[in-house]
Formats: sequence, C-alpha cells, structure tokens
Amino acid sequence: MLLFFVLHLFTNCSTVKKNNAHLEQLILPDQLKKDVDFIYKKLQKRHPNLYYYSSKEKLDYKFDSLKTTITTPLKPLEFYKKISPVVAAIRQGHTYVLAPEKEYSKKETKAIIKNGVGPFSQFDFSFYDNKLYVFKNKSHNKTIAAGTEVLSVNGVQPQKLIAEYNQYYSSDGFNETLKKNGAARRFVAAFTTEFGIKDSLSYIFKSNDSIKTVTIKRFKDSITKKDSKKSPKITPLSSKSQHAFRRKKRINGYDKTTKTFIRSMDFFPKDSSVAILKIKAFKKGKYHRFYKESFAKIQKQDAKTLIIDLRNNGGGRLAEIVNLYSYLADSTFVFLKKSEVVSRASVFEGAYYNSNSVAEKAVKTLFSPFVYGYLLFTVHKDKDGKNYFATETKPHKINKNAFSGKMYVLINGGSFSASSILSSHLKGSGRALFIGEETGGDYNGTVAGFMPVVKLPHSELKVRMGIMNVKPYYQTDVTGHGIYPDILIKPTFEDLIQRKDPELDWLKKNLKE
Repeated sequence: MLLFFVLHLFTNCSTVKKNNAHLEQLILPDQLKKDVDFIYKKLQKRHPNLYYYSSKEKLDYKFDSLKTTITTPLKPLEFYKKISPVVAAIRQGHTYVLAPEKEYSKKETKAIIKNGVGPFSQFDFSFYDNKLYVFKNKSHNKTIAAGTEVLSVNGVQPQKLIAEYNQYYSSDGFNETLKKNGAARRFVAAFTTEFGIKDSLSYIFKSNDSIKTVTIKRFKDSITKKDSKKSPKITPLSSKSQHAFRRKKRINGYDKTTKTFIRSMDFFPKDSSVAILKIKAFKKGKYHRFYKESFAKIQKQDAKTLIIDLRNNGGGRLAEIVNLYSYLADSTFVFLKKSEVVSRASVFEGAYYNSNSVAEKAVKTLFSPFVYGYLLFTVHKDKDGKNYFATETKPHKINKNAFSGKMYVLINGGSFSASSILSSHLKGSGRALFIGEETGGDYNGTVAGFMPVVKLPHSELKVRMGIMNVKPYYQTDVTGHGIYPDILIKPTFEDLIQRKDPELDWLKKNLKE
C-alpha cells in the first residue's frame, strides 16, 4: 500500500512538471497543422450534427485557412488562441477546446489553500453594459462599495480580455445570453489562464468620479486566538441536527464552494399555496428521493402554484430531468426523439474508450465485448440512413404525486443543456409560463450525452465534444435559439447592485393580484 502511494505521488508530480514544461515549448508548424487535421477528422467521425449551424463548405474553409496562418512555431496557449475560434464556429456549446493552464501538485494546491482566500475570490463580480463591477465585497477593505467599477486588474482591462475569450467558445447556435451571463466568471478564468494563480492583485477601481488603486492580497479567513476570546461561543449542533444536515446534503446535493444546497424546495412566506423549487444543477445528490419528498409535501399542502427556478442551471443528468418531468407532466409523455450518433464505433470509442490511462484501457478491454453487444441493441440505422441511440424514446407515465396546478419557470442565459431540454418540454406542452431571458441552450436540443475529451498529439491541447444529438420531443421552427420567455425581464444595474430579484418580485406582485 505504501509503495502504491509513493508511486502515485511520484507519477502525479512528474505529470505536473511535464505539463508545465510543455506550456513553454515551441511546437513546429508542421506538427500544429497535423493537429488541425487530427481534430477535424475526429469531429467528422464522432460529431453527429457537425454542419447543423455552419455548412460543410464554411467549416472546411475555416480549418484549411487556419493551417495557412500557422507559419512559425507556437506555444500551446498561442495555438489555443488560433484553433479555438475555428472549433467554436461549429456553434455547439458542448464542443470546445480546453485552455492550457499551469497545473499544481497536491502539495502546492494544499499550500495555496492554506494561505487563504485569493484576491479574486474576495469579490463577487457582475458584467453589465460591457463593464465589470463589484456587486459584493468580501475583502478586508470595506471602502470598496457594491457598484464599484473595475477598470483594470494588474493592468488588464476586463472588457478586452472578455471580448477576446468570447471568441474561444460558443453557445448552442446563435444565442447571445449565455456569453453575457457568464462574462464575469469568464474574465477570472481567462486571467488565470493567461497569468496563473496570484497571491496579490492590483485593482484600479472607479466609484462615481473617483479612481483609486487598491492592492488586494490573499488572506486567511479565520479568527485569531485573540479575537476568538471576544467572540460569542457557538453552540454546536445536536447529534440529531447534525444527522439531519448530513442527510439533506446527501439528498439535496451540496456545493462546498458556495456552501449552499443544489436543490431546495420551499413555500412562499405566509402562503403555503405557492411552492418554489430552486434547482442550480442536475448533478450530485439523491434526486429521486428529493423530488419524491418535495412533491409529497406540495401535495400535502395542496399548493396551487409552483415556481421552478432554473436560472444559471448549467445542466447535468438526463435521467434526473426525466424523473422531474414525471412530476410536472399532465399526461403520459415521450421525453426525447431518437438521439442521432455517427455510428456504434463513435459511441464505443468516444464514450467507453475515452481514457488516456493505459491501465484503465486494459481493464475496459476485458469488458469491451459486452459493451459492444449492448450497443448492437441500442444503436440502429433508421430508414433515413442515419444511426440512432435509443434512449428515453418510450412513453413515460406521470407520477402519482404529479403537480396539476399553475406553473411558472424562471430562466436566463445561464439555463443551459439539460435545463434547456426540460424547459423545451414545459414550453412545448404549454405546462408553464416562462419569465426572464432567453435560455443559453437551444430549444431543439444539443449535441451532448457522452462527452469525450480528445488530446491532440503534438500541442497536447484537449478538445471536449458531444457525440449524441439529444433532441427533446417538442421542437420549434426557430433555428439556433433558446426558449424565449413569455414575460421578458432583464435585471437592471440597480437590481444587481442592490441584490434584488426582479423576476421573483414580478411573480409575487402578480400572484397577489
């Protein structure tokens, strides 16, 4: 056991050093051009809807033109900036190039965490009207008020870096709300890609007509022994309460970073006839148990109205949204149309054999005959000559505790992937009224399902791609856009700074009326 631990630790350190050294290496033009051909062929072999938003002629031209621009050796990040816009031109949100970044060993990561909260994490940012603002200050410097504009960080202007990195990924189709919604997070991620993790950052802030430079350093978010004597004693949770909290984390799902639950169900204050179901993502937690218990409570309270909050829900498990929809549908339903795949081989290679580990591949080889046998029954060629993966295409019965009252769904540009597919059903069936902004995911579906990561042989860049064209039962004639709201509400700058919720406020007002 000790030998295994030492070997694992050595391998980890060796891999980190190798990756970081590779980031500084120059890769020859001929090798980079081979990488371009390599990924385009992989996309053609695995991506079932490659030319849906961009024609074959356009993509052929873009990949060929890319090769003509590669005339000198490039580092991985430089090559990333050339190839990412071409992959993004496919306009499929689940298909993108991962930015090459410096890696850290476990020892280094522990040291960073031990040193405290980083200078980015001490603020919550919002990007509004092409400007970056602080809307929550968690630093020790309390002179930085909510609504303060960030002019630059270490000399880097946020809007310029955001505009650059917006070229490197795409939403599904021609949607624009996804990028606007994630711009603030994109800035922090892009800055880290460019310059690595920093212990200190120099901010230039603007508040009203006042401009000031402030240095924010990493700090330990803990109470000193001196302060702890003055602090009131915190009564520990009882054994029963601790058990209840742990159970809730298991069932609802728990985000350690934000220290919040992924799923929650509550009722309007002083009005048990209105239930609110907030779902941040369709991942983690025992969702079967959560929905079973939640809708049993809704039935018991005899709630007449249900609000489903899918804002900033980036998606997750298909099985979960099917289970949830069984509580929302008003009759037997079919959830998906047949999911197109390129071939059995594309599913087999892309999903099952998607691993760079020699040991993992060896183990998988032993079971490969059984997996391929399974694919023989689930993947079939239809009359149109295309291959389809049979999943969630059979009729489902509604749950005995299915909600039959009035439904409202809150959406925005961060509603993507699985949350958009769920919204397509609720919109297409007429089961709910939608409030907010257009979703970031396409109404007609997305290419996702299994999402292998392909490593390019020379640059070692990694490309993630979907290999199943997942299409909801309900479709629209509008191509390349998300679910549009019935009531369009865009949060204003004042809403963001004052941390108001205009969508929910609109609902509260109208439900009273």
